[in-house]
Amino acid sequence: MDMQGEIERLMFFEHARKAAEATYIKNPLDADNLLRWGGALLELSQFQNPTASKQMLLDAISKLEEALSIDPKKHAALWCIGNVHTSYGFMIPDEIVAADHFQKASHYFEQALDEQPENELYRKSLELTSKAPELHKAAHSHGLGPQALGGVAGPSATASTSETVKKKKSSDLKYDVMGWVILAAGIATWISFAKSQLPPPPRQ
Repeated sequence: MDMQGEIERLMFFEHARKAAEATYIKNPLDADNLLRWGGALLELSQFQNPTASKQMLLDAISKLEEALSIDPKKHAALWCIGNVHTSYGFMIPDEIVAADHFQKASHYFEQALDEQPENELYRKSLELTSKAPELHKAAHSHGLGPQALGGVAGPSATASTSETVKKKKSSDLKYDVMGWVILAAGIATWISFAKSQLPPPPRQ
């Protein structure tokens, strides 16, 4: 995505976060608003450094758990919190801790699918979450921490054959992980949903 598009996306979700925060003050029992808030935090976490990103994801979990305490069968919130746990799991180097988040994600995806069995996005998310521990292990064993996953560097022209192969595998792995995260985030679906719920951001 081009830089302008990234900036617009950042501004959109920051506006969504602020709008949800303001709405929460007026009506803290609005589950839809808490869902929008948690979803906005999930998207905004992708623009942060690792420490800030993890905190934002924890905040998203808190908001989505609050939404589910109001409406336990809200399938969009169940799906969204599954995505947050998946994203958080990839941020954690410790395999055991990460696996716990992937397991929670799978549990939430199952619940979302139970509530809406015909939803292919929920079904695909559940299928892919089974691959998360394997991708996590491979990513961190290749030294691909949270920051490294943000970009893909091609092999050096002077690299040896073995180094070229290793870098190609690393690049392929980055594509696998980022592809998983992009699908899990459901950016297009979320933007469509959020735009239907929010007024346009004020002009500067």
